[in-house]
Amino acid sequence: MILNTGSRTDIPAFYSDWFYERVRAGYVLVRNPYDPLRLTRYQLDPKVIDVLVFCTKDPGPMLDRLSRLSAFTMFWSVTITPYGKEVEPYVPPKEQVIGSFKRLSEAVGKERISWRYDPVLLTERYTIRHHIRQFEQIARALTGYTDQCVVSFIDLYEKTKRNFPGIRSVTGQEQEELIDAFSKTAKETGMQIHLCCEDPGLARENVDADGCLSKAVLERALGCRLSVPKRKGPREGCDCLLGADIGAYDTCLHGCLYCYAVRDRERAVQNRRLHDPASPLLIGNVSEEDVIHPAEQMEWRDGQMELADFLANL
Repeated sequence: MILNTGSRTDIPAFYSDWFYERVRAGYVLVRNPYDPLRLTRYQLDPKVIDVLVFCTKDPGPMLDRLSRLSAFTMFWSVTITPYGKEVEPYVPPKEQVIGSFKRLSEAVGKERISWRYDPVLLTERYTIRHHIRQFEQIARALTGYTDQCVVSFIDLYEKTKRNFPGIRSVTGQEQEELIDAFSKTAKETGMQIHLCCEDPGLARENVDADGCLSKAVLERALGCRLSVPKRKGPREGCDCLLGADIGAYDTCLHGCLYCYAVRDRERAVQNRRLHDPASPLLIGNVSEEDVIHPAEQMEWRDGQMELADFLANL
């Protein structure tokens, strides 16, 4: 199975102590966001977790203890964008994140780390020209540390429209212009661009529309095939293997105006006060009313194919 830590919050940035304690304990409990008294128990066991996926804007707090995760295959998706504090108030400077990205790449391997340039949004300050220039600058800084980049354009969720007044969609023509330029830079820096839930018509020689965590991306990280059971994507047009998520909504403290996972930062701050690093739950503790259900976990790896054979067939 794929165990995801990052669709609802940023565990590496804000809850790394808790996560490492859960790995030591060997299990984690997750509260259902739509049925709060229902908890799911996941074994943190590399025998049934094929890939442990992290999605973060700041991997730094995790780096000095990565050896504790050596039994797991990890895949990291690290977001580095060109925005300032008026859009991403509490995200570390991109220079700092680039440094952490390089350390992480050296530890896990460039095939197990992806750069996210996401979401792409346009304002009077963040123009097409600005994005083209910043994308090239970041790509050149990351050359040799990853060979893949995820790009997607802003989605106007209700939370986004409320927190980011006046934000608009990126038009099809603007997307074409940006992807043309990004594609050129990515080719020069040895990167493949993966579009996430975007128009397949934007695909180019080194740009696909297969998603950020496609089966092919994770198979390459593992070095073997995955036998994935039939499943429905997390949203329309998404075939990514996002897997089970152990995070919780309204807990990320970055304060990004475009965020879909946090109603407002004050709510996230309030939830953070309920966080207990020793609890099996990210927020709060187990109550007498809670009902715990064991997750169905099984290995998806096809152990019949060795790495050399797999790479030869790519």
